[in-house]
Amino acid sequence: MTWVEINLKALACNYRELRRVTSSRADIMAVVKADGYGHGAVRVARTALKCGAKFLAVARLDEAICLRKAGIAAPILLFGYSLPTYAAYMIENDIRASINSVTSARQLSEKALSIGKTLKVHIKIDTGMGRLGILSDALIMDAAEGPIRSGTVHDVLRIASMPHIEVEGIYTHFADADAKEKTNARRQFALFMELLETLKKAGFRVRFRHAANSAATIEMPETHLDLVRPGISLYGLWPSNAVDKNLINIKPVMTLKSRVIQVKQVRSGFAVSYGSTYRTPRPTRIATVAIGYADGLNRALSSRGHMLVKGVRAPIIGRVCMDLTLIDVGHIPGVALEDEVVILGRQRNESVTADEIAGLLGTINYEIVSSLTSRVARIYIE
Repeated sequence: MTWVEINLKALACNYRELRRVTSSRADIMAVVKADGYGHGAVRVARTALKCGAKFLAVARLDEAICLRKAGIAAPILLFGYSLPTYAAYMIENDIRASINSVTSARQLSEKALSIGKTLKVHIKIDTGMGRLGILSDALIMDAAEGPIRSGTVHDVLRIASMPHIEVEGIYTHFADADAKEKTNARRQFALFMELLETLKKAGFRVRFRHAANSAATIEMPETHLDLVRPGISLYGLWPSNAVDKNLINIKPVMTLKSRVIQVKQVRSGFAVSYGSTYRTPRPTRIATVAIGYADGLNRALSSRGHMLVKGVRAPIIGRVCMDLTLIDVGHIPGVALEDEVVILGRQRNESVTADEIAGLLGTINYEIVSSLTSRVARIYIE
């Protein structure tokens, strides 16, 4: 009764647009974490690879294993923390680990050594995001003495010299490349490039250097190194409203649909849904739609936002329930049982966007699409 349609043709078009604006010297690493941002990682990965992507990226090991079990053989980088316990499993499945510290590198090296095999890794450098990665020297501060040297170069070289560790790549991640003002992103990139130059002089060589996320892929061509890492833009969504939409033509890949499962004529003042928080201001017709917060429709949309029926906006009324949501269709003629309802996407000449829903919830479009649960069927259009 509730499903999402994933338009793989639109995904392929988005990939081609991203390829068009990407430097010819860089390959594309398609980011398919969080089940392909809710779109289905396996089908998204296959489409991206068919279009020419050379690498895939995920956040967690189980996501990578899912791709391998589906028969996908392309290189996969694991962004998140790699437990040494699973080193053998990663080697066996040809999954690259991200290295965030000398300690984790040493632990992975010891595990790889114990089985006599080599683990491929990408070293992550924290140039100002503050999450994971070896912190850049320039960002380590002592309150009394100012900047101090931590030996980032020394740490990278130590990792590169560890037995049964093959440093295939080195990368960083921008905190706000999607902002209109790029000063901070450019500062991060300058720190990264300075480190790479120092490492080069020290004899360090690596196959893949990468920094560009979706926003940087679109707006910062100078950051296109050996790989770029588009994520949200691959799915036809913008990293933020500050990104120049004239530079690239991308289209949303996902449409979320459900059906009307009952229509009722009610009087003025009729109390709707749990808590009776909404009362109809006039006699009207209300429709029950087969979607709720257990499907990923945020409960904070209670009496907020709209769905589309017959190409017309219908307001959500009352509290969103676990499995059901009510809408007012009094102004839409002919609404009937099993009519199609669009919760996210286009119907006729009207649309509800992920950005619109995100704005109502005080969040971002990433969360809207990636919050859909597994009980919502994914239907693929090729």
